[in-house]
Amino acid sequence: MHEFNEVFIQVLILLAVSIGVIAAAKKLNQPYSIALVLVGLLLGVIHIPVLEEAETFITQSHVFQAIIISLFLPILLGDATLKLPFSQLKEQRKPVLALSFGGTLLSFLIIAAGAYFLLGLPLVVSFTFAALMSATDPISVISIFKSLGVPKQIVTIIEGESLFNDGIAVVLFQISTIYLLSYLEMGWLGLGSGLLLFLKFSLGGIAIGGILGYAFSQLLRLYDDYPLEIAFSILLFFGSYFIAEHFHVSGVIAVVVGGLIFGNYGAKVGMSSTTHMNINTFWDVITLIANSLIFLMIGLEIKNIDFSDKWGIIAMAVVLVLIGRTLALYASVAFVQGLPGSWKLLLNWGGLKGSLSIALALSLPESFEGRDDVLLLTFSVVLFSLIAQGLTIKPLVLKLGLTKK
Repeated sequence: MHEFNEVFIQVLILLAVSIGVIAAAKKLNQPYSIALVLVGLLLGVIHIPVLEEAETFITQSHVFQAIIISLFLPILLGDATLKLPFSQLKEQRKPVLALSFGGTLLSFLIIAAGAYFLLGLPLVVSFTFAALMSATDPISVISIFKSLGVPKQIVTIIEGESLFNDGIAVVLFQISTIYLLSYLEMGWLGLGSGLLLFLKFSLGGIAIGGILGYAFSQLLRLYDDYPLEIAFSILLFFGSYFIAEHFHVSGVIAVVVGGLIFGNYGAKVGMSSTTHMNINTFWDVITLIANSLIFLMIGLEIKNIDFSDKWGIIAMAVVLVLIGRTLALYASVAFVQGLPGSWKLLLNWGGLKGSLSIALALSLPESFEGRDDVLLLTFSVVLFSLIAQGLTIKPLVLKLGLTKK
């Protein structure tokens, strides 16, 4: 019991720090996610006795990975799908599908090839790194877009892409780390086996998310009690994720599909306006708390990474990921009509990397050959992405004239 209290106090201290940073960032009208990463970096460098124990606890690989993947990922995905109108998603389905599927797979292959031939990484390490770099994290980008009045079509595209490509990136990561070598040895048969496994992960996640999303939507018909309906949403998001993972299919895709059904069909058939307002408010608060800890943890985690004499390969990795994203985006949306050049430029630069990439990298077992290289490059690219791209998104939006007058 005493040990649990200590852990709780440590998390509470970091939560207090992160909420304080968010309050200051909002007062200064700056993206809080970037402010949290910078403060985390600062705390990782300087020694503050009252925070050291909390920092040591929270930056352990298994703690970071468990908190983000098992606790926060269903929350963030569920909240995003709950508030994403299906009508808007349907309207932008062509660019969303092109980027989520074609763009993700293309960037995966381009980055993997570059990591193998240019960075000289082993094949499995190259594909693992490429899978991690295929996931986008638009949290800070979307908050900037909404504050500037960027057209909702762009917000829908970048949010829709992120929701679906997270699931695909996790599947690619699992295939790359566990099955890749055996599939390569099998030749064309291995390619077929890889595609079948990809379909199993994806379709299994869709099926579980669809069944649970529909079931919980029907439950909403029976009650007009917003605390109970909020509890249903919690059960749906975590249930979808963990049931799917139990059956070895994609938990991320299950949450996305379940959340979309619950937030659209469920809201239509069984949510009163009072429930709708309260459920959104509840998830706003929970998401704020989750994000506050995630981005602070990203900054803190940096002190466990050894950057010495690695600046050359880090710079090459950053350039490779930027090129991979650019080539994949422009190729995948080449045949999508009605997408202005300024939108493509903004979508390209707004494809930030974030917490999912780091959590997956930390989930690699100590026995994984090349784990240190994957961690080093993943952290470096994520930090560059959040800070360099995150801080230049606003000037780019203004330069492109995509704000409301």
